[in-house]
Amino acid sequence: MKNAVIGNNKQKANLIVLGAVPRLLYLLQQETSSTELKTECAVVLGSLAMGTENNVKSLLDCHIIPALLQGLLSPDLKFIEACLRCLRTIFTSPVTPEELLYTDATVIPHLMALLSRSRYTQEYICQIFSHCCKGPDHQTILFNHGAVQNIAHLLTSLSYKVRMQALKCFSVLAFENPQVSMTLVNVLVDGELLPQIFVKMLQRDKPIEMQLTSAKCLTYMCRAGAIRTDDNCIVLKTLPCLVRMCSKERLLEERVEGAETLAYLIEPDVELQRIASITDHLIAMLADYFKYPSSVSAITDIKRLDHDLKHAHELRQAAFKLYASLGANDEDIRKKIIETENMMDRIVTGLSESSVKVRLAAVRCLHSLSRSVQQLRTSFQDHAVWKPLMKVLQNAPDEILVVASSMLCNLLLEFSPSKEPILESGAVELLCGLTQSENPALRVNGIWALMTLCILANIADGTTAKDLIMTNDDILQKIKYYMGHSHVKLQLAAMFCISNLIWNEEEGSQERQDKLRDMGIVDILHKLSQSPDSNLCDKAKMALQQYLA
Repeated sequence: MKNAVIGNNKQKANLIVLGAVPRLLYLLQQETSSTELKTECAVVLGSLAMGTENNVKSLLDCHIIPALLQGLLSPDLKFIEACLRCLRTIFTSPVTPEELLYTDATVIPHLMALLSRSRYTQEYICQIFSHCCKGPDHQTILFNHGAVQNIAHLLTSLSYKVRMQALKCFSVLAFENPQVSMTLVNVLVDGELLPQIFVKMLQRDKPIEMQLTSAKCLTYMCRAGAIRTDDNCIVLKTLPCLVRMCSKERLLEERVEGAETLAYLIEPDVELQRIASITDHLIAMLADYFKYPSSVSAITDIKRLDHDLKHAHELRQAAFKLYASLGANDEDIRKKIIETENMMDRIVTGLSESSVKVRLAAVRCLHSLSRSVQQLRTSFQDHAVWKPLMKVLQNAPDEILVVASSMLCNLLLEFSPSKEPILESGAVELLCGLTQSENPALRVNGIWALMTLCILANIADGTTAKDLIMTNDDILQKIKYYMGHSHVKLQLAAMFCISNLIWNEEEGSQERQDKLRDMGIVDILHKLSQSPDSNLCDKAKMALQQYLA
């Protein structure tokens, strides 16, 4: 059987259909089976798991995981290794639920104990951990069972595979986890601190996979607050390493991972954004992400070309993400990004791509650039960005809506020339819809954007916007509803609207004041003037004065 199935997916499927799996599992668990037979069974099962995702589903349906975990209690090392190899193959498949590793509470401590048995147990167990550690609950379980102490010394193993899998473990353990990250900073391995070991592993002479994963570890520790953003290991080592990963010499997946990790590293820190923007012509280098693959002849491997064409959208997504981070705070960087060849056209095209992830990244990038007054008045207007944006807002998933509606808020500011056409293309109805969303972030954006609509008394079209709101009872009821909301930001936004509508020096203010009084707005203002929030309290008092004047 073993010789028939190795490397032959058709034979694997045949054996599964013929019912070989329950029989193999039966022999694997039989007390009377010899250790050699049990080991061979585990090897054949591992080979079957190497096939298609459907094969893995069939194995899971036969409850292979509990059987293999039971096998780990055997005293025989070869059998244990065969079980672990099979478990590794199954857990690294996308169809296997990670939870299956955590159902039995005795499994994790037992795996920790097996780490010392051989380099194979080390490699497979670390690989299982790094694939099955998804989110804070899993991180906590592994951390509490001594993952850091048990895995740290494997970073100096003689086996490259063990070092690599241990490194991957640390990257998933540290991700968005201050507790793990703070611990890692102080761990010593052979007299050297862990961050120093990571820095050694991201030097240019190391394999790319190792450089990238070490850079991820340091990035995650930095974002979790365990390493300062101005630390040399970030500024002089991690950041330049990630920029190197973005060059067109690298493979597609390396460029994607490099750009996404760098975007995450620099996202909250303007100084890192500035340094990255002038390292190795990064802004121009990212433009190549949209021209991929640049020359078909450069890729001699047909399989590689086919793979890359299928995954080219991931490059665009990564580039948009990194541009969004680079331009988050600095006006000069935004200008550089927008002046990069065809950049606005590329973003606009990205807004209508079929991949949700690319659309989201393009909207994020646009949102980041829309923080610039200068760009809102020029590039955004020249490219009529609002048109594709309004399209994106129709029936988009929430994650896209949140960013796209924030972006719409920026386009509706009083100095934005796109404001008029946006209002004419149905923005008010759309924003009213957002204010009724179950998602609090969308409600905030909806109300903020409606407030930009009647922002200040001195806008040329101030009266138009006011009439628009005063004749729409739906909006007025919404504003009233938000004045009494539990979220202070929403109350403030609604208060801005009211203040602008009742401002005395404005034409038609008397009629607007009367209508709002009839709606019970004055009573609410009296209530709000007693608010514990000083900002809200002041706004309410100011509004009441308009009624008295």
